[in-house]
Amino acid sequence: MRDWAVQAASSPALVRRWWAEHPDAAILLPAGRGFDVIDVPEQAGCLALARLERMGLPLGPVIATPTRRLQFFVLPGARDTMGELLRRIGWGTSALDLVPKGEGDWVVAPPSRMGASGSASWAREPTELNRWLPQARELVSPIAYACGRSLAQAR
Repeated sequence: MRDWAVQAASSPALVRRWWAEHPDAAILLPAGRGFDVIDVPEQAGCLALARLERMGLPLGPVIATPTRRLQFFVLPGARDTMGELLRRIGWGTSALDLVPKGEGDWVVAPPSRMGASGSASWAREPTELNRWLPQARELVSPIAYACGRSLAQAR
């Protein structure tokens, strides 16, 4: 559908009806208002997820995409501050495959299909226990470390 952004809706009832009529349609969530996302390669994301859980840091939901990426939900504002956060811990903004998504970006909600590559799924489902999203600054160091480690192993 070419005009998908014009036909977007925020009514849960309308979205449920549309999805019942078109079960193969993707549900897109707009980043920037209620959440931002830190998008990283799957290998780094799995390492970061394990590390964050061991450290007992607060975590929100995490999406696994069929394009082998993990997307960590954080409070809005991450995209605008990520460069500074990375510089503070010694990483350049272009050194890592770490993509902050915010205002104007969209995230594919599980279990939406992403073309021929497959469906998005939850690596860490939203629950009552993780409904309060963390600040990006709380997660950036372990995530950047995992991205750096994956980058070093790839070389």
